[in-house]
Amino acid sequence: MTNNASVNEQTVADLEKALRHISAIIKQKGREILNDYTITPPQFIALQWLWENGDLTIGELSNKMYLACSTTTDLVDRMEKNQLILRVKDPKDRRVVRIHLLQEGERIIEEVIAKRQHYLKDMLVTFEEKELSILEKSLIKLQHEMREE
Repeated sequence: MTNNASVNEQTVADLEKALRHISAIIKQKGREILNDYTITPPQFIALQWLWENGDLTIGELSNKMYLACSTTTDLVDRMEKNQLILRVKDPKDRRVVRIHLLQEGERIIEEVIAKRQHYLKDMLVTFEEKELSILEKSLIKLQHEMREE
């Protein structure tokens, strides 16, 4: 097992640059895919958080998206108007309002993610099975380390 002192600085710089560029490309491709839908990129991100985590309060969603509560409220208002989400009172505490993902919001998220995955699959066709396995394990390990921090 390696420790931090033995990680080559140039390797770290190269990895950071590659991950940043990959992230930007995937983000851009995602925006191109969203052009076929009636939602904005921030709405997609909000729907994705709800899809992955279930019902959230405005405050919880704001924290996950790094937005002010007022900005998130405006976002939720537009999504509710477009019947993508619904505000629902928490049955355990009627003072708490949760944002619930509706069927149309779920359909859009699933379609967009499927298209993004199809794009990624097309980009991975030149990889051998062993390379894909190492890439998958390495990225999952990196993600786990970052979440643990």
